[in-house]
Amino acid sequence: MSFAGAGLSALCLLAAVASAQSPDQVLVVENKQSLPSREIAGYYIGKRGIPPANLCTIDTPPVEGIARQIYNSAVEAPIEAFLKKHGLKEKILYVVLTTGVPLRIDATHDGNTLSSDAASVDSELTLLYRRMNGVTVALTGPVPNPFFRQRDTPFRHPLFPIYLVTRLDGYTMADMKGLVDRALIARNTGKFVIDLKRDDPTPGNQWLSTAALLIPKDRVVMDDSASVLNNIKDVIGYASWGSNDPDHRQRYLHLQWLPGAIATEFVSTDGRTFRAPPDSWKIGNWGDDPRTFYAGAPQSLTADYIHEGASGASGQVTEPFLGYCPRPDFVLPAYFSGRTLAESFYMGIPGLSWMNVVIGDPLMRLLP
Repeated sequence: MSFAGAGLSALCLLAAVASAQSPDQVLVVENKQSLPSREIAGYYIGKRGIPPANLCTIDTPPVEGIARQIYNSAVEAPIEAFLKKHGLKEKILYVVLTTGVPLRIDATHDGNTLSSDAASVDSELTLLYRRMNGVTVALTGPVPNPFFRQRDTPFRHPLFPIYLVTRLDGYTMADMKGLVDRALIARNTGKFVIDLKRDDPTPGNQWLSTAALLIPKDRVVMDDSASVLNNIKDVIGYASWGSNDPDHRQRYLHLQWLPGAIATEFVSTDGRTFRAPPDSWKIGNWGDDPRTFYAGAPQSLTADYIHEGASGASGQVTEPFLGYCPRPDFVLPAYFSGRTLAESFYMGIPGLSWMNVVIGDPLMRLLP
């Protein structure tokens, strides 16, 4: 398809998406025990125009890692009860978790394997819609995502029997409010920066290269050398290997992020925490002294992109394996075409009940 044809299709799809997605389809979840959670929930509801009746309050310690039974009783159960009580099961398409809502469900066995029963809270919660319809979901391994690869179909119920779950999180309240503010002024301008890893035989470089081919050439900056792309102006999208690129050792790339910019990378643990490391902490390697790790790992952090000015990003709370990271060849072209942040990322995520998190306002999209 030519870029002209692709552009016409994108405009038609944008009209369909715009008419189908609205603030009253968003559920916001705050944690009663977290003042920052309540603050960012109220801020987002006010700025985005979410109905106040769409605010669900849970009550659990604001820790990042929890056991499965705590997730079931203190996170999923009250959200399910709220949706049933208010008759919102079908209407709600998006669920927004806020800082202070637990981040991950810790493994009880087979950690760091495809049989693990660990998951991000966010990814596990996508399947609440399915459970509410009486479907039993396996707790081990990734569950196929019915919205994966759905380039041409807007997200809706009951066609896609899941919720799209995102999170408003970051190091500081200013970072989190910035996610909200910048989402409201996102425009389809600027460059998509795509940084390949030199001489890598895995499919990752192919996915990055395909993403570049599906976006107009004059909107792409791509590099496949040992150099790490940095200090680039007017960035609206970014995809790379992060710290899995041996040449990538800077925490901050000093990119000039435009409002609405998103970032994704192939990194196992970049969403492991949203608590700020010391300024002295540096990205390392798995072979380094574990005492130099931060939050249990040496790898780059999703929250660094948010802190630097990105408006949305993806991450993994622990090992997802490359094939279950968001696919940039779906995420970036979808976002360029006018799909919402949540649709764009979940279109590129193959599995649910797994390790992925998506940061940002789910309704954010690039307006012409």
